[in-house]
Amino acid sequence: MAGGLGLRHREAHVGEQTARAPFADVAFGVCVWLSGRGAYHVDSKLIRELLQLGSGHVKDCASVKAIRIHEDGGPAVLRYEDAPDPSPAEGEVLVRLRAAALNHIDLWIRSGQPSVPKPRILGSDGAGERVDTGERVVINPGLDDGRLIVGEHTDGTDAELIAVPEAYVHPIPDGLSFEEAAAFPMVFETAYRMLVTKAQLQEGEWVLVWGIGGGVSTASLAIAKALGARVLATSSSDAKLKRARELGADAVVNHLSGDVAAAVKEATHGGVDVVVEHVGEATWKTSLAVVRPGGRVLVCGATSGANPPAQLHRVWWKQLTIYGSTMGSREDFAGAFELVTSGRAQPVIDQVFPLEEARTAHERMERAEQFGKIVLRIPE
Repeated sequence: MAGGLGLRHREAHVGEQTARAPFADVAFGVCVWLSGRGAYHVDSKLIRELLQLGSGHVKDCASVKAIRIHEDGGPAVLRYEDAPDPSPAEGEVLVRLRAAALNHIDLWIRSGQPSVPKPRILGSDGAGERVDTGERVVINPGLDDGRLIVGEHTDGTDAELIAVPEAYVHPIPDGLSFEEAAAFPMVFETAYRMLVTKAQLQEGEWVLVWGIGGGVSTASLAIAKALGARVLATSSSDAKLKRARELGADAVVNHLSGDVAAAVKEATHGGVDVVVEHVGEATWKTSLAVVRPGGRVLVCGATSGANPPAQLHRVWWKQLTIYGSTMGSREDFAGAFELVTSGRAQPVIDQVFPLEEARTAHERMERAEQFGKIVLRIPE
């Protein structure tokens, strides 16, 4: 896999051997680990020789603590356990992780949507220190310009150590904590691609953000305000709407107890210019109804269902543009990174848990209790 991250380990090299006697006083470690592409190459003759030595000569392999899954399911399948110590391939660097952030993709992968090769270390977002230089860094999880995702296509960041392509590791300023650095990459890169690269959001335009409090929604609010746009945020929680106001939302509405269409009409006098749509069936009809003629609808998910009524008459009559978007390119990451490091847009941290409490963190996200990013702290 080009630019891949899989755990790679140095192979044992065996020369000509005439007898087992030379091994008598040497302790060996024998490790055979599986990746998504099958077993690593370990010489079968060497394995036979080592097994014949007896347990007194076999050492445990080097390992790191990680959150892994061995089967699909709920939070109970998360295991805090030892995992093989990664070794970087050519073009990769080792990062000693200090913080990792949760995303909805962690919940989907854990539950088998999609089902990935196992065991798998979860986690897409991470920040820590380069082992070779000691530099504080953050990882861009969108490998191969977003076509591969750390934690889905490779082992992830919920671990003490990870091997990452060097091109996807970026230095962070001292003013940004590891938790803050881990909190922005996936959601800010996704929101930046939608709002800037796709919709080309302009100063003064109105943006409707559904379900404020989630990672992409909160990042969309931050980026839109940094660009001088105006934001109407929705939530079923009045407490989250109050928090959105504190972060700069120009208007808010409770989409369970209130009327979103009426709130849009009152605030914008003609409709929103852009809709950040990640809910799907439950909100699609309203999204098309409240966007102004010539507006843009940005679709990056469908948590309530992927097959809403098409409402095609609104698409052609209002001459709407509908953009599908996922993750982003290295240019999108760079744009989001500049907004964060310059202080123009700030990631919002909901709560920080120790790595070993990942199950509790997953449960909080599944209950949709968070406002902003849930972060796992990884000890030194």
